[in-house]
Amino acid sequence: MSETDTGVTGRGRRRPARERLLEAAARRFYADGVAATGIDTITTEAGVAKMSLYNNFSSKADLVRAYLDARHEEWLGLYRARLEHADGPHEGVLAVFDAYCDHAAFAYEHGFRGCGLLNAAAELPAGDEGRAVVRAHKEQVESLIADHLEQLLPGRPDEARATAEHLSFLLEGAMARAGLEGDGERVQRARSMAAALLDRL
Repeated sequence: MSETDTGVTGRGRRRPARERLLEAAARRFYADGVAATGIDTITTEAGVAKMSLYNNFSSKADLVRAYLDARHEEWLGLYRARLEHADGPHEGVLAVFDAYCDHAAFAYEHGFRGCGLLNAAAELPAGDEGRAVVRAHKEQVESLIADHLEQLLPGRPDEARATAEHLSFLLEGAMARAGLEGDGERVQRARSMAAALLDRL
């Protein structure tokens, strides 16, 4: 069995139930959808009792929000890792695209299905707190792009913001198509388009 199956680390220490529940939820929510994934499925995959879930999360909705927060932090980790190797604001913008390319390159149980945050948001009702988490993530992505562009275009803040919106739309459209097609090629092409646009600024 793998570590995920047993919940035991390589040194024999059992990982916290919350960690295992979040990992199981991440796999099942991404592969099967939020609505289609029941609590029993998650607890069985995590190898914990149902009571353990409710000791860590007040409800399934609470678990969904924790999953969305974790996905956001996961993406930020990918972006920060890329940013460490970025030389200047031009490459800083492309680091955002590269982080999405890295996300698309993960091994998924049923293949790449696009942005896990947007997929979840599409299942949540208007006004749900989870949708606010996803919106905040997308706004932060656009803001990160804008921050790099403001360095690239000093004294041209309006152009920087407009270009950031343009590039964020390009990125989201590419992710949607990539999710439908099951691979990250569209995101790679979007990165190339973004690089060409930046070269013209």
